[in-house]
Amino acid sequence: MAATIIDGKAFAARVRASVAAHVARMKEESGITPGLAVVLVGQDPASEVYVRAKGKATLEAGMNSYEHKLPAETSEADLLALIGRLNADPAVNGILVQLPLPKHLNSDLVINTIDPAKDVDGFHISNVGLLGTGQKAMVPCTPLGCLMMLRDHLGSLAGMDAVVVGRSNIVGKPMAQLLLGDSCTVTIAHSRTKDLAAVCRRADILVAAVGRPEMITGEMVKPGATVIDVGINRIERDGKQVLVGDVDFASTAAVAGAITPVPGGVGPMTIACLLANTVTACARANGLAEPEGLTA
Repeated sequence: MAATIIDGKAFAARVRASVAAHVARMKEESGITPGLAVVLVGQDPASEVYVRAKGKATLEAGMNSYEHKLPAETSEADLLALIGRLNADPAVNGILVQLPLPKHLNSDLVINTIDPAKDVDGFHISNVGLLGTGQKAMVPCTPLGCLMMLRDHLGSLAGMDAVVVGRSNIVGKPMAQLLLGDSCTVTIAHSRTKDLAAVCRRADILVAAVGRPEMITGEMVKPGATVIDVGINRIERDGKQVLVGDVDFASTAAVAGAITPVPGGVGPMTIACLLANTVTACARANGLAEPEGLTA
């Protein structure tokens, strides 16, 4: 039996609609409009596309969008000064510095200068620590989106065996922490894991976030497992550039119980969760009710 396709595009649309509804209630009841500031340094084409998409989605949700586009040669002192002003601005509830930054800028220093309460990417070391100790934190958008889809498809995750393939600070590690928080038994695997296929075959939930095209194949998947493919890789196939995930979709869909496609799976959830995090940050800053179903 072919796997159920988890439609991330449709699910993200529902999340964005929920965010917009909460924003409308917030405006009506308190007169407060959440605001997201996005900082782009340089002219990386992919980053420019992401920033435009984030700004458009922010406005569509009824929030204020503040874009700060800086030249590539911007000094670290000037960038940190801008972040300081955004930290102090009560109209700004979320701050996102688009990565990667030019090489002369220290990304860790820049990210850790953001007020943790406004760190809607969830990358600040304080939020990493809060998440790791099971406290209320701003959670990275991509893992949060994966968790939302898993909860929606499976209901309770308690007691399930989960394997996360990938150990990045952006996806792999926070994904493992979120699954632990939902009472899964969690294994973090990676490219150097001994007998990776055997480890993956134990998983009721398999999250692939390793950044290698089609690394996970059907023979590595437990029959009936739920597979979340975080990878986005551009490869050449039959003379054309195509997007594929970290999972070989055809062979895995024949074995798994459910699977996210690439594109149209996890990707759309990232911006949806950025919007959710901004609303959550605004609610926390103003002592308002947090949106239901949009947090970890």
